[in-house]
Formats: sequence, structure tokens, C-alpha cells
Amino acid sequence: MELLDVATPHGPARVHMHPAPGAVGALLLGHGAGGPVTAKDLVAVTNAALGAGVAVALVEQPYRVAGRKAPAPAHQLDAAWTVVAAHLRDGPLAGLRLVTGGRSSGARVACRTAAATGAVGVLCLAFPLRPPARKAGTAAKDRTDELEGVAAPVLVVQGERDPFGMPAAGPRREVVVVAGTHALTTDVGAVAAAVAAWLPRVLG
Repeated sequence: MELLDVATPHGPARVHMHPAPGAVGALLLGHGAGGPVTAKDLVAVTNAALGAGVAVALVEQPYRVAGRKAPAPAHQLDAAWTVVAAHLRDGPLAGLRLVTGGRSSGARVACRTAAATGAVGVLCLAFPLRPPARKAGTAAKDRTDELEGVAAPVLVVQGERDPFGMPAAGPRREVVVVAGTHALTTDVGAVAAAVAAWLPRVLG
């Protein structure tokens, strides 16, 4: 594993590079709003991808590199992510087809920027479809439009008891339901298996 700092308009991002000899593609993954790139599901997916001959780059957003806990606004997250993806496509991941994704907030970023990054697929771990209502009678915003906006194939891996809701499958969207909640820690083996089966189909 190699650490790589990438300058973005909102400060340096940090990339944890996991090369795969003779890689057939690359997977770019982002973390959740308050979690690290060492979250159990991200580690399991990294290992599954490497086992399938797919290089992995785990991206720490600039706000986390700077030591801040509160996430940056969406437009800043998207801008930093797009810059990192372009840097990697011109460098360590040159010539490789790119799948982007992440867990929770990171999945949303990957969806919103799929076209800009040239992603051939998007992986969503615990997609936060609707924030749990904080007050009785308060309607939470549905984020299905972010999923629907992706033209490439999408895999959503969702805990069966995720309080953020369950996205529906669609023409380009596969949804795999596993045991657990939003953390996806109950059965990381099932999470890894779903991704290991999907990646070769997307990368060809």
C-alpha cells in the first residue's frame, strides 16, 4: 500500500493506493461522512477487489486529512473527488477502466460525479436514501434522484435494517440486501461476495 497526497481546490486529499499486478480495472472508493477509509466494509471490499485483479484507491477527503470531523459541503466533496479521479487516471491508474463508489456519503459523491469521472460503474455501500426523521411528522428528503442520475451500472449493497431506507432496483441498478444496519458490519463476507461477483461483469 502506498500513500499519495493530491492537491485539490479545497486542500490536499490522501489516497491509499493498493495496486494489483496485471490489473483488469480500478476501483476508487470514498469513506462515509464521519468514518475512515478503514471501515470494515471498505476493507472487505478492497480485499475482494484485489482478489479479482482490480486495483483499489481509497480516498480521504480534504476535510478528514485536515483533521475536521464535520463533512464539507457537497459541492466541495464532489470537486475534490473529481480532481483526485482525474489525477489517478492520468497517473497510477492510467489505461484502466474505472469503477467509483464508497460508503454512505462517499456513495452519494460517486453517484453525483459518475459522468465527470468517466466511471464505467458505481458501487454504493449503505446508500443513505433518506435521513431518519428527527422530528415526528418531518419528511426526509429522498435521494433516489442521485441514483437515477447515474448512466452506468450501479450496485447497491444495503443492510436489511438500514434506518436510511432501502433503494429500489432499477434497469441499471442492482440491489443486494445483506444482514445488518447502515454500518454493514454484521456480515462483511456477504458484502465482499456481492462486490466480487459484480466487478467482473462491469469491467468485462
